[in-house]
Amino acid sequence: MDTNAPDPRRWWALLVIAAAQFMVIMDTSIIGVALPEIQQAVGFSQSGLSWVFNAYVIALGGLLLLGGRLSDLFGARRIFIMGFAILVAGSLLAGLAQGSNVLLAGRVIQGVGSALIAPAALTLLMTLFAHDGRELTKAFAVFGAAAPAGGTAGVFLGGVITEWVDWRWVFLINIPMGLAVLAASLKLLPASVARRGSVDVLGAVTVTGALSLAVFGIVRAPDLGWTSLDTILTLSVAIALFAGFLLIQSLKREPLMPLRIFRVPNLAAANLVMALLGAAWVSMWFFLNLYLQQVLGYGAFEAGAALLPMTITIMVLMVGGTSRVVTKLGFKATLVAGLLLLSAGIGLLTLVRPEGTFLADVLPATLIAALGMSLAYIPAMLLSISSAPAEDGGLASGIVNTTYQVGSAFGLAVMTAFASAAGADQIGNAGELTNGFHAAFTGAATVALVAAAVALVWIREAAHAQSGTEQVQETIAA
Repeated sequence: MDTNAPDPRRWWALLVIAAAQFMVIMDTSIIGVALPEIQQAVGFSQSGLSWVFNAYVIALGGLLLLGGRLSDLFGARRIFIMGFAILVAGSLLAGLAQGSNVLLAGRVIQGVGSALIAPAALTLLMTLFAHDGRELTKAFAVFGAAAPAGGTAGVFLGGVITEWVDWRWVFLINIPMGLAVLAASLKLLPASVARRGSVDVLGAVTVTGALSLAVFGIVRAPDLGWTSLDTILTLSVAIALFAGFLLIQSLKREPLMPLRIFRVPNLAAANLVMALLGAAWVSMWFFLNLYLQQVLGYGAFEAGAALLPMTITIMVLMVGGTSRVVTKLGFKATLVAGLLLLSAGIGLLTLVRPEGTFLADVLPATLIAALGMSLAYIPAMLLSISSAPAEDGGLASGIVNTTYQVGSAFGLAVMTAFASAAGADQIGNAGELTNGFHAAFTGAATVALVAAAVALVWIREAAHAQSGTEQVQETIAA
């Protein structure tokens, strides 16, 4: 039997992996429209309510590197299945919570599960499709389309569930979905062999603490002030912990994140682009949703439905068009073009009006932004992962997921500060709200433009022979 032959079940396995990505992203957005109901039922303060979202994102972003390392050591399928078991347990705890502390604990556990799932899913995808660059690009298209689908489905389902079922099901919906994925995983996902090695516990603690405190400080800064003692101390400790993490990684025999990996051509640049892409995209999505609801007066269900054209465009283009563009133009040109289009689409949103309409003010801009996202996401992800040696696939997956999630959190926090300073905290005043959203959209468009410049200047179209990116490109072109 040819051990190098492609897995005949790989496309079915891809559906399982895409479902995992869908759920990980959905859990960041599904709770948004349910927050007022959660606040009333569980007893959160107005300021504490934001941690229903932040607890999940901080746990996810802070532990993704550890998840990638565990995937490399113990096998991607094993960690993937373990992550889903933890996610289901956290969802059950959050869904049945009677108090705020228990609900937040459930959200943290959900984030831990997702931090194991995300890098393992990418490693499994690379394992299943590494034999053929064309198939790999198509697989990434399906995987990439699952992310925006999960984000928009979260808003849409959150509105439906909150309005017609019960807010607890924004958490409990993960249980039947998670159990179905677990059952399919055992049958469809390829087994992987564990290898010898140790877990860098000290490194994991310091980097998780650094990322968590950084996100914590950035998220709270708009309320406390960027120059407040609390913000300065929190961010200073985060920087100190990150410096300690880098020192530990340089001294450890088996570090959590071997610093040598950033000497691989394109990897550092592609991860910076992913962080900026997350910052631009999530900020646009967040404030667009607020504009639809707080200025145009849409309900939760209507706002979710209004985002469907953008999501469908991304899914269709990623699956049906991006691989062809990459084949003709290469990774770098496709990535730069996508980021420029994303910047242009977000830039058009700076023209939205207090008395605007969906068809005139929102739809054209979001379709251009969707085109840009569909062209940028796959090349950036492929460059981030395939550049790394095969034995570091889980590590590379963990790094790129971390950069995207942390970039998203940082970007959203900064854009929130810009928006609030420009009037976005003036609830009920459509003019001031729109001015605030203009500031956020301007910032997000600028971030996407900076990402395009980074890609243009720093990313190399074809690295040396050892680069996985070049190998993928050669296969696609064949």
